[in-house]
Amino acid sequence: MFDLIKELVNVYGPSGHESAVADKVEELLSGKVDSFRTDALGNLICEKKGTNPKGKRVMLSAHMDHIGFVVVAVEKEGFLRVMPVGGINLAVSKTRHITFGNGIQGVLVQQPVREGENPVMKHMFVDIGAQDEAEALSMVSLGDTAVYSNDCFRLGKHRVAAPAMDDRVACALLVAVIQELGECENTVIAVFSAQEEVGCRGAKTAAFSTEPDMGIALDVTSHGDTPENKLPAVKLGEGAAVKIMDQGSISHPGLVKALLAAGQRAGVKTQREVLPFGGTDAMAMQQTKGGMPVGTVSIPCRYVHSACEVIDLRDVEGAKALVLEYLRSLV
Repeated sequence: MFDLIKELVNVYGPSGHESAVADKVEELLSGKVDSFRTDALGNLICEKKGTNPKGKRVMLSAHMDHIGFVVVAVEKEGFLRVMPVGGINLAVSKTRHITFGNGIQGVLVQQPVREGENPVMKHMFVDIGAQDEAEALSMVSLGDTAVYSNDCFRLGKHRVAAPAMDDRVACALLVAVIQELGECENTVIAVFSAQEEVGCRGAKTAAFSTEPDMGIALDVTSHGDTPENKLPAVKLGEGAAVKIMDQGSISHPGLVKALLAAGQRAGVKTQREVLPFGGTDAMAMQQTKGGMPVGTVSIPCRYVHSACEVIDLRDVEGAKALVLEYLRSLV
């Protein structure tokens, strides 16, 4: 899985600019699904028809976008002012290497603040090496978006760190599931969704148009296994997490039970996830049209929304086995 994850995390794709990720996914799934289409919002919708015409329609959604910074002003000295696209943590963003879609590199810097003043985004600027405003505008334009620069590397034997692990690791998981699924009684709708980080927008429109009977989000979740951080009670290396609830959705109890049972049959570790914040594409699917049963299979991830998001490859492999078993046994 490492090579597939690395291939996907290295693709530029902040919220609203996911097309390169979609192109890569379509390349990876060529010949493995019955149809591809990209909707108006930028979702890539891949449908693999089931062998039973009366079978269920199951939507699996992994979001392609990741957080970033959009240029809102250029100062006369050539520095850029930016605002966040998605949930940016300023504490982990100081003096970070960032990259624009056209390849321009920058450093995100926090200016000095008054004593007792809490830094906010207005205190951040980007240095792209420009001498003045004119040179800066010859390099980037207002509205251009940058992301934490690519840097995918191993930590020890099983763990991997990279920006955009949220949610490209789940995109890699969904690609691997479809590649290995083979014939299935039920129709599987693999959605690689757009604009999750700014409100789970893509999954909502994709669910509306595809009309699934149930939905499963594939995403990362937070960790409780580092010093002074014990919630949620989820640990790296202890298996995929089956979500009970988060701030955005309560998983269907029957689907939670079925996913946990699938993990047991597959012989992989699972964890029960109760997240006191956040949300996934399950939130959007759950509220589409007349609603549907939803759940989430999560990859435990340390340091979410940073330039070094860390996952354990054993959890990804376990999640793959769980999802495959669930799809193959669903009646």
